[in-house]
Amino acid sequence: MGEQGPGSVARWPFAPGGRVEILLATVPVLAGLLGILLWPGPPSLLVFLLLGLLWGLVLFFFRDPERLSPAEGDAVLSPADGRVLFVGEVDEPRFVKGRARRVGVFLSLLDVHVNRSPVSGTVELVEHRPGAFHQAFRPEASEHNEHNLLGIVREDDRILVRQIAGILARRVVCTARPGDHVKAGERFGLIKFGSRVETYFPLHYEVCVRPQDRVLGGVTILAARARAPDAGRSERQGGAR
Repeated sequence: MGEQGPGSVARWPFAPGGRVEILLATVPVLAGLLGILLWPGPPSLLVFLLLGLLWGLVLFFFRDPERLSPAEGDAVLSPADGRVLFVGEVDEPRFVKGRARRVGVFLSLLDVHVNRSPVSGTVELVEHRPGAFHQAFRPEASEHNEHNLLGIVREDDRILVRQIAGILARRVVCTARPGDHVKAGERFGLIKFGSRVETYFPLHYEVCVRPQDRVLGGVTILAARARAPDAGRSERQGGAR
Protein backbone atom coordinates (compact mmCIF):
# COMPACT_ATOMS: atom_id res chain seq x y z
CA MET A 1 0.00 0.00 0.00
CA GLY A 2 3.03 2.29 -0.25
CA GLU A 3 2.85 5.64 -2.01
CA GLN A 4 5.23 6.39 -4.83
CA GLY A 5 8.14 8.63 -4.01
CA PRO A 6 9.35 11.73 -5.89
CA GLY A 7 11.83 9.72 -7.94
CA SER A 8 9.44 6.96 -8.99
CA VAL A 9 7.79 6.47 -12.36
CA ALA A 10 4.81 8.75 -13.05
CA ARG A 11 1.65 7.10 -11.76
CA TRP A 12 -1.76 6.66 -13.34
CA PRO A 13 -3.56 9.97 -12.54
CA PHE A 14 -6.95 8.32 -11.92
CA ALA A 15 -8.22 6.18 -9.06
CA PRO A 16 -7.51 2.46 -9.71
CA GLY A 17 -11.01 1.71 -8.43
CA GLY A 18 -12.46 3.57 -11.42
CA ARG A 19 -10.65 1.72 -14.20
CA VAL A 20 -13.71 -0.30 -15.20
CA GLU A 21 -15.90 2.81 -15.44
CA ILE A 22 -13.21 4.66 -17.40
CA LEU A 23 -12.92 1.76 -19.84
CA LEU A 24 -16.70 1.54 -20.25
CA ALA A 25 -16.82 5.27 -21.00
CA THR A 26 -13.88 5.10 -23.43
CA VAL A 27 -15.31 2.39 -25.68
CA PRO A 28 -18.36 4.47 -26.83
CA VAL A 29 -16.07 7.45 -27.52
CA LEU A 30 -13.91 5.31 -29.81
CA ALA A 31 -17.07 4.00 -31.47
CA GLY A 32 -18.26 7.59 -31.96
CA LEU A 33 -14.95 8.51 -33.55
CA LEU A 34 -15.28 5.57 -35.92
CA GLY A 35 -18.81 6.73 -36.74
CA ILE A 36 -17.52 10.15 -37.80
CA LEU A 37 -15.01 8.48 -40.12
CA LEU A 38 -17.61 6.16 -41.66
CA TRP A 39 -20.59 8.54 -41.72
CA PRO A 40 -19.25 12.11 -41.62
CA GLY A 41 -21.82 14.80 -40.90
CA PRO A 42 -23.46 16.85 -38.12
CA PRO A 43 -25.39 13.92 -36.51
CA SER A 44 -22.24 11.83 -36.09
CA LEU A 45 -20.33 14.82 -34.78
CA LEU A 46 -23.06 15.62 -32.23
CA VAL A 47 -23.10 12.03 -30.95
CA PHE A 48 -19.32 12.05 -30.67
CA LEU A 49 -19.33 15.33 -28.72
CA LEU A 50 -21.95 14.03 -26.27
CA LEU A 51 -20.02 10.82 -25.72
CA GLY A 52 -16.84 12.85 -25.29
CA LEU A 53 -18.53 14.99 -22.66
CA LEU A 54 -19.61 11.89 -20.73
CA TRP A 55 -16.08 10.50 -20.99
CA GLY A 56 -14.65 13.74 -19.65
CA LEU A 57 -17.06 13.70 -16.68
CA VAL A 58 -16.03 10.15 -15.79
CA LEU A 59 -12.34 11.09 -15.93
CA PHE A 60 -13.04 14.16 -13.81
CA PHE A 61 -14.85 12.14 -11.18
CA PHE A 62 -12.13 9.49 -10.87
CA ARG A 63 -9.21 11.95 -10.83
CA ASP A 64 -6.61 11.15 -8.19
CA PRO A 65 -4.25 14.10 -7.63
CA GLU A 66 -1.00 13.81 -5.72
CA ARG A 67 -1.11 15.31 -2.23
CA LEU A 68 1.64 16.44 0.12
CA SER A 69 0.52 15.64 3.65
CA PRO A 70 1.74 17.80 6.54
CA ALA A 71 4.06 16.42 9.20
CA GLU A 72 1.71 14.18 11.15
CA GLY A 73 2.73 14.68 14.78
CA ASP A 74 -0.38 14.02 16.85
CA ALA A 75 -2.78 15.17 14.12
CA VAL A 76 -5.75 13.40 12.56
CA LEU A 77 -5.96 14.29 8.86
CA SER A 78 -9.17 14.44 6.86
CA PRO A 79 -9.71 11.13 5.04
CA ALA A 80 -11.64 12.83 2.24
CA ASP A 81 -12.25 16.01 0.28
CA GLY A 82 -15.53 17.79 0.88
CA ARG A 83 -17.54 19.94 3.26
CA VAL A 84 -17.74 19.35 7.02
CA LEU A 85 -21.33 18.34 7.83
CA PHE A 86 -21.07 18.10 11.61
CA VAL A 87 -18.74 17.92 14.57
CA GLY A 88 -19.88 16.20 17.75
CA GLU A 89 -19.44 13.62 20.48
CA VAL A 90 -21.01 10.15 20.31
CA ASP A 91 -20.75 6.64 21.70
CA GLU A 92 -18.62 4.44 19.43
CA PRO A 93 -18.65 0.88 20.83
CA ARG A 94 -17.41 -0.95 17.72
CA PHE A 95 -13.76 0.15 17.65
CA VAL A 96 -13.01 3.25 19.76
CA LYS A 97 -15.01 1.49 22.49
CA GLY A 98 -16.47 4.45 24.35
CA ARG A 99 -17.21 8.13 23.91
CA ALA A 100 -15.55 9.60 20.85
CA ARG A 101 -15.42 12.77 18.83
CA ARG A 102 -16.93 12.48 15.36
CA VAL A 103 -16.39 14.61 12.25
CA GLY A 104 -18.55 14.00 9.17
CA VAL A 105 -17.52 15.13 5.68
CA PHE A 106 -19.91 15.20 2.71
CA LEU A 107 -18.45 14.58 -0.76
CA SER A 108 -20.34 16.06 -3.70
CA LEU A 109 -20.00 14.87 -7.30
CA LEU A 110 -17.40 17.62 -7.83
CA ASP A 111 -15.05 16.46 -5.06
CA VAL A 112 -12.16 14.02 -5.33
CA HIS A 113 -13.55 10.71 -4.06
CA VAL A 114 -10.29 8.95 -3.18
CA ASN A 115 -10.06 8.27 0.57
CA ARG A 116 -6.82 8.62 2.54
CA SER A 117 -5.68 7.35 5.92
CA PRO A 118 -6.11 9.99 8.65
CA VAL A 119 -3.15 8.68 10.70
CA SER A 120 -0.16 6.35 10.49
CA GLY A 121 -0.70 3.06 12.24
CA THR A 122 -1.75 -0.57 11.97
CA VAL A 123 -5.08 -1.58 10.47
CA GLU A 124 -6.99 -3.73 12.95
CA LEU A 125 -10.50 -3.62 11.50
CA VAL A 126 -11.93 -3.73 7.98
CA GLU A 127 -15.63 -4.52 7.92
CA HIS A 128 -18.20 -4.01 5.16
CA ARG A 129 -21.84 -3.68 6.17
CA PRO A 130 -24.68 -3.78 3.61
CA GLY A 131 -27.58 -1.37 3.96
CA ALA A 132 -29.80 1.24 2.36
CA PHE A 133 -28.85 4.13 0.06
CA HIS A 134 -30.30 7.25 1.68
CA GLN A 135 -28.93 10.65 0.71
CA ALA A 136 -25.47 10.82 2.29
CA PHE A 137 -26.10 14.09 4.14
CA ARG A 138 -29.12 12.73 6.05
CA PRO A 139 -28.48 11.79 9.73
CA GLU A 140 -29.77 8.23 9.35
CA ALA A 141 -27.23 7.51 6.58
CA SER A 142 -24.50 6.91 9.15
CA GLU A 143 -26.01 3.70 10.53
CA HIS A 144 -28.54 2.64 7.90
CA ASN A 145 -26.63 3.10 4.63
CA GLU A 146 -24.21 0.60 3.20
CA HIS A 147 -20.80 1.40 4.65
CA ASN A 148 -17.28 0.19 5.35
CA LEU A 149 -15.43 0.49 8.65
CA LEU A 150 -11.66 0.98 8.79
CA GLY A 151 -10.07 0.88 12.25
CA ILE A 152 -6.46 2.03 12.74
CA VAL A 153 -4.38 1.85 15.92
CA ARG A 154 -1.70 4.51 16.47
CA GLU A 155 0.21 3.95 19.69
CA ASP A 156 -2.62 3.70 22.27
CA ASP A 157 -5.18 5.61 20.17
CA ARG A 158 -7.92 3.95 18.14
CA ILE A 159 -9.10 5.88 15.06
CA LEU A 160 -12.14 4.76 13.05
CA VAL A 161 -13.12 5.80 9.52
CA ARG A 162 -16.60 5.06 8.19
CA GLN A 163 -17.03 5.16 4.39
CA ILE A 164 -20.73 5.66 3.72
CA ALA A 165 -22.48 5.05 0.40
CA GLY A 166 -25.06 7.61 -0.74
CA ILE A 167 -28.07 7.74 -3.01
CA LEU A 168 -25.79 7.60 -6.07
CA ALA A 169 -22.75 5.96 -4.45
CA ARG A 170 -23.55 2.27 -4.78
CA ARG A 171 -20.09 0.90 -4.16
CA VAL A 172 -17.52 1.44 -1.44
CA VAL A 173 -13.95 0.38 -2.21
CA CYS A 174 -11.40 -0.33 0.54
CA THR A 175 -8.00 -1.78 -0.37
CA ALA A 176 -6.64 -1.92 3.21
CA ARG A 177 -6.56 -5.24 5.04
CA PRO A 178 -6.13 -6.11 8.74
CA GLY A 179 -2.46 -6.15 9.62
CA ASP A 180 -1.49 -3.53 7.01
CA HIS A 181 0.63 -0.60 8.15
CA VAL A 182 -0.69 2.63 6.65
CA LYS A 183 0.84 6.08 6.57
CA ALA A 184 -1.05 9.32 7.18
CA GLY A 185 -2.32 10.58 3.82
CA GLU A 186 -1.90 7.21 2.09
CA ARG A 187 -4.71 6.14 -0.23
CA PHE A 188 -6.85 3.31 1.08
CA GLY A 189 -10.11 3.44 -0.86
CA LEU A 190 -12.80 5.15 -2.87
CA ILE A 191 -16.54 5.80 -2.76
CA LYS A 192 -18.18 6.10 -6.16
CA PHE A 193 -20.51 8.97 -7.11
CA GLY A 194 -21.32 11.11 -4.06
CA SER A 195 -20.89 9.98 -0.48
CA ARG A 196 -19.94 10.72 3.13
CA VAL A 197 -16.98 9.86 5.34
CA GLU A 198 -16.95 10.00 9.14
CA THR A 199 -13.89 9.95 11.39
CA TYR A 200 -14.04 8.91 15.06
CA PHE A 201 -11.23 9.53 17.54
CA PRO A 202 -10.77 9.65 21.36
CA LEU A 203 -11.91 12.60 23.46
CA HIS A 204 -8.37 13.71 24.24
CA TYR A 205 -8.19 15.08 20.68
CA GLU A 206 -9.30 18.65 20.00
CA VAL A 207 -11.26 19.26 16.80
CA CYS A 208 -9.72 21.86 14.47
CA VAL A 209 -12.59 22.29 11.98
CA ARG A 210 -16.19 23.55 12.08
CA PRO A 211 -19.35 22.71 10.10
CA GLN A 212 -19.31 24.12 6.55
CA ASP A 213 -15.48 24.18 6.40
CA ARG A 214 -13.95 22.80 3.21
CA VAL A 215 -11.36 20.07 3.76
CA LEU A 216 -8.84 18.21 1.60
CA GLY A 217 -8.14 14.52 2.07
CA GLY A 218 -4.67 13.84 3.43
CA VAL A 219 -4.00 17.57 3.89
CA THR A 220 -6.48 19.27 6.24
CA ILE A 221 -6.00 18.58 9.96
CA LEU A 222 -9.32 17.55 11.52
CA ALA A 223 -8.03 17.25 15.07
CA ALA A 224 -4.90 17.22 17.20
CA ARG A 225 -4.14 15.45 20.44
CA ALA A 226 -4.52 17.90 23.34
CA ARG A 227 -1.47 18.46 25.48
CA ALA A 228 -1.87 17.48 29.11
CA PRO A 229 -1.98 20.52 31.42
CA ASP A 230 0.95 19.15 33.44
CA ALA A 231 3.10 18.90 30.30
CA GLY A 232 2.78 22.58 29.50
CA ARG A 233 3.46 23.53 33.13
CA SER A 234 6.59 21.35 33.25
CA GLU A 235 7.95 22.96 30.08
CA ARG A 236 7.46 26.44 31.47
CA GLN A 237 9.12 25.51 34.75
CA GLY A 238 12.01 23.90 32.92
CA GLY A 239 12.56 27.01 30.83
CA ALA A 240 12.58 29.20 33.94
CA ARG A 241 15.50 27.36 35.50
